[in-house]
Amino acid sequence: MSQRRACQALEVDRSSVRYRHRRPDDAAIRARLREIAAIRRRFSYRRLHVLLRREGHLLNHKKLRRLYAEERLQVRRRGGRKRALGTRAPLTLPEGPNQRWSLDFLHDQLSDGRRFRILAVVDDFTRECLALVADTSLSGVRVGRELDAIIAKRGKPAVCVSDNGTELTSMAILRWSQESGVEWHYIAPGKPQQNAFIESFNGRLRDELLNETLFGSLAHARAALATWRLDYNDVRPHSSLGNLTPAEYANRSNPASQRDGSLRAIGGYAPRPVATSSLQGSNGAPALLPPG
Repeated sequence: MSQRRACQALEVDRSSVRYRHRRPDDAAIRARLREIAAIRRRFSYRRLHVLLRREGHLLNHKKLRRLYAEERLQVRRRGGRKRALGTRAPLTLPEGPNQRWSLDFLHDQLSDGRRFRILAVVDDFTRECLALVADTSLSGVRVGRELDAIIAKRGKPAVCVSDNGTELTSMAILRWSQESGVEWHYIAPGKPQQNAFIESFNGRLRDELLNETLFGSLAHARAALATWRLDYNDVRPHSSLGNLTPAEYANRSNPASQRDGSLRAIGGYAPRPVATSSLQGSNGAPALLPPG
């Protein structure tokens, strides 16, 4: 049956059947909307509409509200105490040491049942473990002091990444971030994969030390953690670094080493890929995926 007869039988206009929706490309407006929302964090779509119209973007408020909702830029209602705020922009892979540090907490208990916590700090590029701090209580002020101690030894990072734990969203961390000039990025709630480097490190630490050792005291735990950290940085091969240790990889990534030509990619002089490929073929034993 032809389209004409089918439309006559259904009493439908043929132009409605042949209509194809053609929505214009709003990529430029969407990009600018995200940029302004990242700066004006507490502006709703109405204020953002005014700012866009000032820049010459002419669109009605209903369309802007649809774009605003599709980009998930809604302003959340605040409640309770004031928390430290991170950035909205997605993170990119670090391209050098000290570009991004990841932080997280682990829990364990002593032989007498007392619980203690461990603050872990990792450089996402070199995979070095920068600190393992064990104590029965680790406040935001204590976290800031430990970060200052690391910065005194190896310099300041560009950004720190963490989850939304109470200590890491406290006023102490907000103050430390502002005074030190270090940007702080919070992953989305319930998305630990956004902080994959520290989560992978936590798995290695728990599997190789915490689950294998019964700690008699807090001093015992601190000594064991210090020994394991040295072994992890200087001895233990890291699969995602081509089985180099983090310390070796950090030395090869040093700008001075790159200038004199001593930095080589695994397997030749080619530039370092974004993700290191497995050294084994498809028929070999399965290799760990980065981060390892």
